[in-house]
Amino acid sequence: MRTDLHRHLTDSVTNPLAAVRNLGILAHVDAGKTTVTERILYLTGTIHKRGEVHDGTTVTDFDPQERDRGITIFAAAVTCAWDGHRINLLDTPGHVDFSDEVERSLRVLDGAVAVFDAVAGVEPQSESVWRRADRHGVPRIAFVNKLDRAGADLDTAVDSIRERLHPAPLVVQLPIGTEDAFTGVVDLLRMRALVWADGAESAEETAVPPDLLDEARRRRRLLEEAVAELHPAALEEFCDRSTLSAPTLAAALRDLTRTGEGVVVLCGSAYRNRGVEPLLDAMVAYLPSPLDVPAVRGTRDGAEQERAADPREPFAALVFKVNATATGRLTYLRVYSGTVEKGQAVVDAGTGRTERVARILRVRADRHAELERAVAGDIVAVIGPKNARAGATLCAPTAPLLLEPPVVADPVVSVAVEARRNTDTDRLVSALARLAEEDPSLVVRTDPETGQTVLSGMGELHLEVAVEKIRRAQGLDVAVGRPRVSYRETVVRGVSGLVYRHVKQDGGAGQFAHVVLDVEPLDPESGGAGGPVAGFEFRSAVVGGRVPQEYVRAVEAGCRDALAEGPLGGHPVTGLRVTLTDGATHVKDSSETAFRAAGRFGLREALRASAMVLLEPVAEVTVTVPEEAVGGVLGDLAARRGRVSGSLTRVGTAVVTATVPLAELFGYATRLRSRTQGRGTFTTRPAGLAPAPAAGATAR
Repeated sequence: MRTDLHRHLTDSVTNPLAAVRNLGILAHVDAGKTTVTERILYLTGTIHKRGEVHDGTTVTDFDPQERDRGITIFAAAVTCAWDGHRINLLDTPGHVDFSDEVERSLRVLDGAVAVFDAVAGVEPQSESVWRRADRHGVPRIAFVNKLDRAGADLDTAVDSIRERLHPAPLVVQLPIGTEDAFTGVVDLLRMRALVWADGAESAEETAVPPDLLDEARRRRRLLEEAVAELHPAALEEFCDRSTLSAPTLAAALRDLTRTGEGVVVLCGSAYRNRGVEPLLDAMVAYLPSPLDVPAVRGTRDGAEQERAADPREPFAALVFKVNATATGRLTYLRVYSGTVEKGQAVVDAGTGRTERVARILRVRADRHAELERAVAGDIVAVIGPKNARAGATLCAPTAPLLLEPPVVADPVVSVAVEARRNTDTDRLVSALARLAEEDPSLVVRTDPETGQTVLSGMGELHLEVAVEKIRRAQGLDVAVGRPRVSYRETVVRGVSGLVYRHVKQDGGAGQFAHVVLDVEPLDPESGGAGGPVAGFEFRSAVVGGRVPQEYVRAVEAGCRDALAEGPLGGHPVTGLRVTLTDGATHVKDSSETAFRAAGRFGLREALRASAMVLLEPVAEVTVTVPEEAVGGVLGDLAARRGRVSGSLTRVGTAVVTATVPLAELFGYATRLRSRTQGRGTFTTRPAGLAPAPAAGATAR
């Protein structure tokens, strides 16, 4: 099924890049992302049998743990074709513990489809990934899924998009039937009905049912008015004709999608294969090609440069994923400019190392098709580079360009891991190094005090999956200690005018540095509902050149050194401002080394004299339980030091939102299941830091 608009777009394609779409599927866990992806692959002819998440037969959830758990853990790349357009699709995880996979995917995408549950609307992780897409400037369309479920309501879901995400939702379809009786949609642009019979592979296009005609006309009018308010050209036609033609409306929807001023909303039921064909049409009609997005920016010799999406430009690509297996290393690239061929030498712009591209692969989850070359706009995997990490830039040796890497979040949960057999220790070290190479949000370190190997990540499930991957892939028997959270320390009341003199004489050249420091909370006004502020700020208020500028920089470096361990329990220090107010130098004995030492030891002394508080990471928890279990759940949250911030009732279930210390959430899934007879679910997302109980101040 193709719309007239789609035919027009296809006919107008002249540059091959205009027929490419690099898109992602984003949503909250269990909203139906993987099922949507599976139906897209089926309808485009990429696969010939529809897989199901509950059967463990989907293409993109190919990892054994994904099939066992029924959730997406790793971003999977697939390529398919729809009526002359090539779609490179990334199915991203929905669970908050794997948000770093989403972050790295968004960095290389040109557009995305946000999937929402028609019953739940905008859920916590939906909102989180939406905000991430906002930061990356990724245009989106919305697909309200599961309209066949009891309690499904398109208008309620659209209202939640408007209220929680704040774009202008531009609904282009009207459902035909509700819940089990949902059979199709009315296309409001062409005012035609698309109906899917039970078991049918594609829709039948018919006239709008008479009982829906008035409602369809009303909604078409609302759509025209909403578009005219946002789009100048549409407003001009609307004022002249009091209506908008389908081509004008479609062009305006495309413009508003690309600018982010509006989000086109479609609906359907992916599980029943209803509404996916119009979604595919909308993906190629409204979401941008590589030619429609701004040229990528990078730095070369400290100067900013642009590279256009043109195969004739010098080669530049960003590594967004690495899959290190026992049989080889797959490096996933988004090619932004130029062309790379098999056997070509490229340079890692960050390290200066030369890498060779031995093979180039078009990816379809765990299967691959070999290519001779990749060009600007492609998302491919390559075999050959041995050292390039996620976030690295690979480029032409003659025209190096360093692209901005994706942001990696700081890990918040840690576990101690060790091999149960001493003979397996070296294998465990190698396996952990491979894990950290694949997933930058996993950090492996050795505790200097205990000598334990500590694995840190984004959540309990994140670490559980990582350890299980080692057990399955390497056959190692691994012992895991209780997860530990990453505490921080901060200043609640600082000191002024602390004087520190660093004087050292050991027979040779001496060291002399004199500094005067003020220490204060970074934002004293934010200690209320907003919580403590993270970060560090250094200022210099020295006048008269009493401390030369190079020594001021050394003092700042010393202060940053001192932030590694606070006085309460040796945890990192955050949320403070240090001002260098005065100082003195010695003609012979002053040096950058001396002033760095003065900054380090001076700030340590100032922190010991300040009023400090221990901070712990907290999470916003959304718990969905049967109404009769609410009392027990609220009591359990209170016992875990949770602060309830809201609750509402939906179709016999209650949704409770609370802020809970991360340290108290370990084992909560099991506890919740036992209290709700297996019917309760919960999701979490990081909510910053909050003061910890005084008893935790000495916890390590």
